[in-house]
Amino acid sequence: MKEKKQQKSKKKKGWDPLSLTVLLIALCVFVFSAYQLAMMMVPYYTGGEEYDEIKNLAIVSDKIGEGVEEAPKFQVDFDKLMQENPDTVAWLRFDQPSIISYPVVKSADNNEYLTKTFSANDNKLGAIFMDMRNQNDFSDRNTFIYGHNMKVGGEMFSQLNEYASEDFYKAHPYFYIYTPDGKTRTYEVFSARVVKDLAEVYNLNITTDEEFEAYLAECKSTSNYVTSPGVDRNSKIVSLSTCTNVNEDERFLLQGVLIKEE
Repeated sequence: MKEKKQQKSKKKKGWDPLSLTVLLIALCVFVFSAYQLAMMMVPYYTGGEEYDEIKNLAIVSDKIGEGVEEAPKFQVDFDKLMQENPDTVAWLRFDQPSIISYPVVKSADNNEYLTKTFSANDNKLGAIFMDMRNQNDFSDRNTFIYGHNMKVGGEMFSQLNEYASEDFYKAHPYFYIYTPDGKTRTYEVFSARVVKDLAEVYNLNITTDEEFEAYLAECKSTSNYVTSPGVDRNSKIVSLSTCTNVNEDERFLLQGVLIKEE
């Protein structure tokens, strides 16, 4: 009798076919999910490494200047950037600790740099690029620059969305654009808000002073918060646009007005 009970207890401890099948399926799902996650992370890692290399290649000096409105003593070797990519038109940088510090490119097709990095590698990070309708020298009344809002890693224009907060704006009201002609342009944020991707705010066919004044008034009045810099018909502005990652047809738009050029 004891031997039979022992045999029964041994059988209960074994894996039945159904349990083993379920375990194997669960293991396969886990391995596949881990693989998919790893494949999703690869572009973020390789893209981030690439842009770190570009910064090491091109940034000659990144000492920070004194004074709130003083542009950082920041120098870029545009000759090296041009050798790497002739589409280079500028370098965009925000005050530290922001990681937004990237070369700006421009091509004849706004779609080109959505999935192509500065070094022409296929990558979902893409590049920071100027609207193909704009002049390279920032002489337009309104210059648009685009970049992705990456869900992981905070690369590219991800940190733009932090300007939805008035406190963040007050702590970091300026950004800077450096161009191959040696000029440094300082911009002060005057509007930050969510807009539709096909909104009139992206219209560059504004020709009269009255139309531009109306455009600026709309930008100021619809901002998330009241900003200090004044804007008028003589203003030169830069509009930085990225996804919100909330709704596909929404964009976060941060706009700055030129307050100093040297």
